[in-house]
Amino acid sequence: MKIVIHDLDENFHNRVSARFSDVIWADGKYAPCQGCFDCWTRHPATCGMKDSLHQICRVIGQTDDLVLITENYYGGYSTAVKNILDRAIGASTPMSTYRGWEMHHALRYGKKGVFKVIVYGDINDNEKSTWKLMVERNRLNHGYQSAELEFVPDITALEVSKI
Repeated sequence: MKIVIHDLDENFHNRVSARFSDVIWADGKYAPCQGCFDCWTRHPATCGMKDSLHQICRVIGQTDDLVLITENYYGGYSTAVKNILDRAIGASTPMSTYRGWEMHHALRYGKKGVFKVIVYGDINDNEKSTWKLMVERNRLNHGYQSAELEFVPDITALEVSKI
């Protein structure tokens, strides 16, 4: 299963939704993570906030491939996409394990396939370096076997067929 998470407009959302069955629009119409860790302890893999991201831990945890399409915000994810990733922390457990010769949280759902990030907007060389490091760290932390990072200067250059 492949999930696409994006922060683009409704027009793009409709185009992507026609091609993929699991598309999450980071439209900001949900609460940010409150840091309560209920998704880790009290209600594993289920967020305590009852909004559209209530089951996001399970959805992201059970996917094979994850594609993020985000605007560059000073070398990081857009606020809307970052909020979704924060709310998905329950896809791992509070227990620790070694992965890549480092300590990481144990995966609740096991290893996954490809973690792909498509970044659009103005990006300088320092931000590209930050992106490369961050995507690799996210890949390792969330248990993906490989990562892909693509920079597109203008979102109109992004082809839905290549997602």
